[in-house]
Amino acid sequence: MVTGAAMIIQPRIRGFVCVTAHPEGCAANVREQIAVVREGGPVANAPKNVLILGSSTGYGLSTRIAAAFGAGARTIGVAFERPGGEDKPASAGWYNTAAFHREARKAGLDAWSLNGDAFSTQMKADVIALAKEKLGAKFDLVVYSLASPRRTDPQGNTWRSCLKPIGQAFEALHLDTDKHEVVNIRVEPASEEEILGSQKVMGGEDLDLWVQALEEADLLAEGAQVVAYDYIGPKCTHPIYHDGTIGNAKKHLYATAKKIDARLKASLGASAFLSVNKAVVTQASSAIPAVPLYISILFKVMKEMGLHEGCIEQMDRLFRTKLRGPGLPEFDHEGRIRMDDWEMREDVQARTAALWQGISTESLRSASDYSGYELEFLKLFGFGVEGVDYAADVEPDIPYEG
Repeated sequence: MVTGAAMIIQPRIRGFVCVTAHPEGCAANVREQIAVVREGGPVANAPKNVLILGSSTGYGLSTRIAAAFGAGARTIGVAFERPGGEDKPASAGWYNTAAFHREARKAGLDAWSLNGDAFSTQMKADVIALAKEKLGAKFDLVVYSLASPRRTDPQGNTWRSCLKPIGQAFEALHLDTDKHEVVNIRVEPASEEEILGSQKVMGGEDLDLWVQALEEADLLAEGAQVVAYDYIGPKCTHPIYHDGTIGNAKKHLYATAKKIDARLKASLGASAFLSVNKAVVTQASSAIPAVPLYISILFKVMKEMGLHEGCIEQMDRLFRTKLRGPGLPEFDHEGRIRMDDWEMREDVQARTAALWQGISTESLRSASDYSGYELEFLKLFGFGVEGVDYAADVEPDIPYEG
């Protein structure tokens, strides 16, 4: 059941964000992802009760789809999304979650969603109450896929993250997606306050609070897995990402996961670790200086080599080949799952670096897959999807039904 006035919804892009979203397009995207998972058949040795923190877009949404429609898992998702109204559309994540629930019901899959601040103590209590009332089982997989510009900690302090280098300025080629130009950018180094703020938001502090809350509520199963998502990327983006404020926060996340892992192994035979994922077009990656240009070139190279994956292909492969089963998880020398293994192949990186060196505004379309990047960006918000009539009126006020 829906309410409100129908309207025509078109994309309105401001910088690296589209401020509108299309409910039918988002629903079509969800169905496309489900089809990818179903094509591979049932996932063996799969988790059955899964909590996804950050479940409405990007890797979090794809994780939920892979778990539910590949593994038949019962899922609880947590996200912070904006509902629609009579005269404005909801956020893409709202529409994605609504579509997920519609498809889950059709498939007879149990799924529940909570909309609110995943960093808050209240949300942790709400998830625990929901799990005990509805799930009736312990989680055998917890996925942490949160990305946010700010976090308020349990003491009431609000911290803000930023995308800046540490120690020295970052100068590089960048893709101005508003003007469709390759430009030079310079980003000044972060202050100590900005470094700490980024760590407080994107580091491991909140993950540890979540795991502690689930442990105290006796909601982690024997042998459970706790997985947090990470990204490393190529050398050309290391100063702004891997060695910058967000990379520093991710190092804190890694160190925290190691501590949680030791604790869980001793008490439950459970584990905690990171999955380093491939570069894809997400709302978060679109905001990182130099990364949209790198992704555009990477897409061209990986598509030509038959290695390209989007979020759903990555998460489907994670569940099928690297997460659970005989000889799994498959870790690197630092105890991480490497879903970026194809991206970081020497031949892929060599070809990408060569194209990066010679790219310009004039060669942007030929030396990269910028057209593919643009399409994937629009699809994040439900636009540019085949079979959707964008000239038709649609109902913007879709219930979450989670």
